[in-house]
Amino acid sequence: MNQLLWLRTDLRVSDNNALNAAMSAGPTVALYLITPGQWRAHDDAPCKVDFWLRNLTELSARLSELNVPLLIRSVEDWQGVPALIADLCRTYEIDTLHVNDEYGVNEQCRDEAVAAALQQTRTSMRRHLDQLLFAPGTITTLSGGYFKVFSQFRKLCYARLTQSLPACVPVPDRQPSLPIVSDSVLPTVEGFAQPSDYLRSLWPAGEDLAQLRLARFAENDLADYQQRRDFPAEPGTSQISAYLAAGVVSPRQCLHAALRANRGELDSGNPGAVTWINELLWREFYKHILVGYPHVSMGRGFRRETEALPWRHAPDELAAWQQGRTGFPIIDAAMRQLLATGWMHNRLRMIVAMFLSKNLLIDWREGERWFMQHLIDGDLAANNGGWQWSASTGTDSVPYFRLFNPLSQSAKFDPDGSFLRRWLPELAELDKRGIHNPAKLNGLLAGVDYPSQIIDLPMSRDRALSAFRQLGEAL
Repeated sequence: MNQLLWLRTDLRVSDNNALNAAMSAGPTVALYLITPGQWRAHDDAPCKVDFWLRNLTELSARLSELNVPLLIRSVEDWQGVPALIADLCRTYEIDTLHVNDEYGVNEQCRDEAVAAALQQTRTSMRRHLDQLLFAPGTITTLSGGYFKVFSQFRKLCYARLTQSLPACVPVPDRQPSLPIVSDSVLPTVEGFAQPSDYLRSLWPAGEDLAQLRLARFAENDLADYQQRRDFPAEPGTSQISAYLAAGVVSPRQCLHAALRANRGELDSGNPGAVTWINELLWREFYKHILVGYPHVSMGRGFRRETEALPWRHAPDELAAWQQGRTGFPIIDAAMRQLLATGWMHNRLRMIVAMFLSKNLLIDWREGERWFMQHLIDGDLAANNGGWQWSASTGTDSVPYFRLFNPLSQSAKFDPDGSFLRRWLPELAELDKRGIHNPAKLNGLLAGVDYPSQIIDLPMSRDRALSAFRQLGEAL
């Protein structure tokens, strides 16, 4: 009985539950859909689309080793997917369509439409757990609801993981050859510019390279992760997020790598390993939030009352933030890092998000969209969760009265200015004190192409606090 594996954000052959189940059930054909209109609608970054397709090329070779043909089809958006898949299932006499579950509202509606279309065929649809350690709806409060507080969610996750760790499934055995020819040439995708060679070099494709990056991090850097992760000039983070977002590596593989390095300990032992495992659980938490509170993936604040906040329409200030021309070096360096590399250090994501949503009082959705349009690791759940945390509109978010001061954050986490000099070469000659706040240097910056600060920090802080206080008084 022929099986069809529909690949989405699961571009690997190792620890792939849908692939394993399909090949266990019968002769398997794989499918990947090019959907440029949908990618544009979801603000997917050109560098991310390029990363997907580069990984798809690598995956095609791995599938060929397993004698699994890969079909590549193009359809403008997800509206055309149900009919396309139903036709393929008829053509190849497919018994079961296998997919690894995805969790946004649009993704869930798409899969429900495909399942409905398959009711007119002889094909059934089977969904598998892949992006998460726990299926949504299995980690709940005593009343059966979804958690809103991460610490409570994490506690139950630890209890479940202590009882039973999710296993990584091996690469399936090669199947007999099928009389189906793989599509070896990727179609041209209009409207998505190819990123620079420099950016591509930072994110090599393929699960072998992803596994090597994970192994090196676990062996060499995990132990110091807690101490080094907040310093953007240091290579203290895993650089795994893009591979997780595209499914080139699984969360189970990440968890097991951390546990091996920490002698099997989940919440004790090496503080760096424990902290990194907590980051995996934050990722888990935000995906569960998508399912339990679907309005967050429809452009709404988790805390519905925050929809009444008086966001400012300030296009010039928004553009200055986007291009790294605010006059605040840590903000500008972070935004330029994003534009050049498709990635931003996590500490900096919080700093720039809070600056936009509170100091500038610009709607957090403008920042969420800009990040998705440029991040190679753009992920709906994590990006939305992080932005709403910083803007104090989300679940378990930072209190509204907590604002990161970009000047003190810069001095604390880039004390000698190394990160600033890397991305702001026009300030490279300043000393390690002056580089954090060049506005204080007055005439010493004459002739340097660096902007004045676009806002007064104390004023902007007071404005944000007043807006949130008035919101509270109106309830």
